[in-house]
Order: sequence, then C-alpha cells, then structure tokens
Amino acid sequence: MSAGAGIDWDALKAAALEVRKRAYAPHSKYHVGAALLTASGEIVGGCNVENATYGATCCAERTAVVSAVAAGLTDFRAIAVVTQGPEPGTPCGICRQVLAEFSADGSLEVLCFTPNGAEARYTVAELLPHAFRL
Repeated sequence: MSAGAGIDWDALKAAALEVRKRAYAPHSKYHVGAALLTASGEIVGGCNVENATYGATCCAERTAVVSAVAAGLTDFRAIAVVTQGPEPGTPCGICRQVLAEFSADGSLEVLCFTPNGAEARYTVAELLPHAFRL
C-alpha cells in the first residue's frame, strides 16, 4: 500500500481546522489544531492549551493523542496538524517523541499545513529518526 493510501486527507484537514478554533492560546496567540486518524477510521481532534508558565502547555498533537488513548484508541494511521504563518510548523520535539510511542516502525504519516494552503508531509521516522525506545 502506498504512502497515504486510503487516508482522507481532506477530512483530516477539515477536522484540524475546526478544532483549531477551540485552541486556548491567550499568551502566544498561536492557534494549532490536530486531527488524528485511528486504524478504525475514527478522527480524534486536539488543540493547543496554553498555560502562563508555558512548560505546562499542552500541544495540539499531544492533546489529540491523549484524547484518543482516553477513548481506548492506540492504533494510529495519520495526523494532520494546522498551524498559522506562511509555512507549516512541524510538531515540537516532545510531540514527535509522543507520536513515535504510537508508531513502532515510524510510518505514522504527519501532514503539516496552514490555512493558506501551504503543506508538507512527513513520517514520524523522518521527523524523529532516532526516537527513544525502551
């Protein structure tokens, strides 16, 4: 099966854009949305939730993963992440490691995009080639 086969990227992008509207970003004003596609076809959204200390901030990607795990879903196929600015932002280092936890072979697909149409696609292995593994 080719990369991205059977993935409805338009649905993932729409879900990420919708959940981005609920981001809590009073400090940075940088709103991020993520939509995680599970192996069963469910889409789980997440948005960034900031905290005044920044260290307690939860990124959109991790919010989506945590929400999926809380719902009993741990087998993921892809994630779409929408950021603002002229170029798409990629997941931070912590988010990359969290995504790697749920992608043993690194094949989880990551689509980073902006509302203006810029996009880039990666695998977790490309974003984090030497993920920490126990």
